[in-house]
Amino acid sequence: MTTPAQPEFRVIRDPMGEMKIPMGTLYGPQTQRAIENFQISGLKPSPYYVRATVLIKKAAALVNHDLGLIPGEYSRMIVQVADEILGGKWMDQFVVDPFQAGGGTSHNMNVNEVIANRANQLLGKRLIHPNDHVNMAQSTNDVIPTSIRIACLLRLEELVGSLSKLVAALFAKGSEFADVIKSGRTHLQDAVPMTLGQEFNAYAEAVRHDVERIKRAGDTLRQLGIGGTAVGSGLNAHPEFHARMVVQLTELTGIQFFESDNLFERMQSMADMVDFSASIKTCALTLIRIANDLRLLSSGPRTGLNEIRLPAIMPGSSIMPGKINPVIAEMLNLAMFHLVGCDLVVGMAAQAGQLEINAMSPAIAHNLTEMIQIMINSVNVFRERCVIGITANEEKAAEWLENNPIIITALNPLIGYAEASDLMRESQESGLSIRQVALNRVAGGLLIHKDTGRRIELPELEAAFLNLERQTRGGIL
Repeated sequence: MTTPAQPEFRVIRDPMGEMKIPMGTLYGPQTQRAIENFQISGLKPSPYYVRATVLIKKAAALVNHDLGLIPGEYSRMIVQVADEILGGKWMDQFVVDPFQAGGGTSHNMNVNEVIANRANQLLGKRLIHPNDHVNMAQSTNDVIPTSIRIACLLRLEELVGSLSKLVAALFAKGSEFADVIKSGRTHLQDAVPMTLGQEFNAYAEAVRHDVERIKRAGDTLRQLGIGGTAVGSGLNAHPEFHARMVVQLTELTGIQFFESDNLFERMQSMADMVDFSASIKTCALTLIRIANDLRLLSSGPRTGLNEIRLPAIMPGSSIMPGKINPVIAEMLNLAMFHLVGCDLVVGMAAQAGQLEINAMSPAIAHNLTEMIQIMINSVNVFRERCVIGITANEEKAAEWLENNPIIITALNPLIGYAEASDLMRESQESGLSIRQVALNRVAGGLLIHKDTGRRIELPELEAAFLNLERQTRGGIL
């Protein structure tokens, strides 16, 4: 006897007609239409964006029940399913491509349908409707901007923690290299001396400032617009819904949220998200600069600067034996370039908002969550596989410093700028070091004090060079 084939699809009717939906899925017709219409990138929404939207649905179920607007059984089932998703289940059911339409309606309905269908599955009957119950007192227009804010704040602590660990690692290298005196370089040309520790402390301080910028920008995301519904007027939402949702979401997430001063503005403006994106981009630019410096400082090993050595973690060439490349610094560059591009998309999407909503918000959601993901992971790898293992090549740093003619600057107070320039010319023409040229002139009685006209004696010359080292270590020069 032949077993009947199991159907591949279930047929669901909604206001636009019938839709075939694959068996075993929890989403419904609106999600299926989005799958068919938006086969663009093959990407799926960030799990944190999904979690943020689910948190809104859970909070709304609790608040609407407290307000007497939804039966207790419905509220409990929505909350139960939300908790399943927040615990990691059903994440494969959130399938709408980030490049969609309608200000995120497809994403919002994907979440609404999954929660409703799973709740009805648990109930054994169809009681809970995705629009009437899961989406009660909400609109895509207030849900999506709120979801973006929550998604970013869910990872803010992790992002700040990742960058703060990098700051600590850079400061640790600053301490380790405190006594390594080297040539400074400006315009990629020789400059007065500094220590390698000062160089790394400056990197650390720059990233620390970026962390503070990110935290300040993150604080602007805490003011929510949920409860504005379609345009900001709160149509179909209880007058207390907005305030209660802010309290409920604060309790559910442990993140301090605040009520909006103007719900209409929360619907129209994505400026806070642009500010947050820009703070991440600013940090990305700092990290690009640091990565490029590390590549320069470690260049060689025989024909480059070679003042530091990066960890050798993999072969650098398929043809040149023994070649080692600064692969982690290069990775960081690639990742940060991508973040700069994401920031551009966020800005372009934000300015494209029209009248009461921003239809480009899915692009903002996708790029902001991607920026955070890439920043956290790339910075962790950069710290663990590059920064922590950097060592100083003190011999090479000393060699470059000895041959650096700009140490003539130390003699300016004694012989003046013009005479020092003449010593520089002689050093370059003769190939002798500045120190040797100065010693030769002192021995010949040819080094003259700029103010008194007397001859400079050897102890004065040696004191000037010692003062250069002292000031370098003290960070005065």
